[in-house]
Amino acid sequence: MSDRTTIEWTGSTWNIITGCSFKSPGCTNCYAMKLAGSRLKNHPSRAGLTTLAKSGPVWNGQVRFNEQWADLPMRWTKPRMIFVCAHGDLFHESVPDEWILRVWEVMKEAKQHTFQVLTKRADRMHKLLNQLGPPLSNVWLGVSTENQETANNRIPKLLGTPAAVRWISAEPLLGALDLTNMPWRLNGVSGEVVKTMNALTGETTALDPLFNRREQLPSINWVVVGGESGQNARPMHPIWAESLRDQCQRANVPFFFKQWGSWAPRSKCWNAGTDFSSLDPQCRRWPHVIRLGEHGRNTRHLSHCDDKAGREVYMQNVGKKLSGRTLDGRTWDEFPEVKP
Repeated sequence: MSDRTTIEWTGSTWNIITGCSFKSPGCTNCYAMKLAGSRLKNHPSRAGLTTLAKSGPVWNGQVRFNEQWADLPMRWTKPRMIFVCAHGDLFHESVPDEWILRVWEVMKEAKQHTFQVLTKRADRMHKLLNQLGPPLSNVWLGVSTENQETANNRIPKLLGTPAAVRWISAEPLLGALDLTNMPWRLNGVSGEVVKTMNALTGETTALDPLFNRREQLPSINWVVVGGESGQNARPMHPIWAESLRDQCQRANVPFFFKQWGSWAPRSKCWNAGTDFSSLDPQCRRWPHVIRLGEHGRNTRHLSHCDDKAGREVYMQNVGKKLSGRTLDGRTWDEFPEVKP
């Protein structure tokens, strides 16, 4: 729980439920998991939620309802954005329905705040919230989409869930992500009809000409993108981030670039064996450089370099603070406009 947070796209965190388990590749270096098994391992809200493995602490699937923080949003009188369950997943399979309903009642009563919910369990969210009726106007529902596979699996469920705002968090972004040409399936007169959809506009196109009637579906209202930080962080190719930014701009969807993470793109390249003393002083402190391809393959210190047009770039591990959060020379801090 935090009255203030360093997460760039929110104002506070409300860790009413803590604990989780591995779901997809984006979970590998989960900062909340590492924190729960190290600095906070003896805290009542985290104790016993992780198991020590060779790679460090890992979530063990146990979850906890932190009763001491149940009424926290009520105590915050000034309106703010609140990230719900930053150190867990509200729709985790071990979380009882009763806990979720309690959280929902608090968010319903605390109308002065905007609550941001993010999950990797889109199936359960879709099933449960479709039973609750109309969405809460102050609750934004989002899914994590670190690669195309997770996007294809989770975004259709999100779009089928009642929500005032639907958003995705592509962090850590681990591969190229196309939101404009996604698979979409629905039941037609003669059985299942396979379509493609633009998740940013809600437009669909049937693959079978017999069913090529255009439909307008719900769409994504906000896209957050970020690279991974911390120990063992995986680099994010600039093209992946730029592509999502361009897709959002074409569809007039707000785009938020959170961070590069530990790895930043290098503006200049050098041959193997080059004397690092010729580099910028800050860069000399972190000589670890890799060549990253569009599909994530990398090789250390190759003797030549293609520019970005060649879809391969040099990335350098400089840490989150130095890498910054500018994309193409500017920050992207766009938010959806929500009407009462």
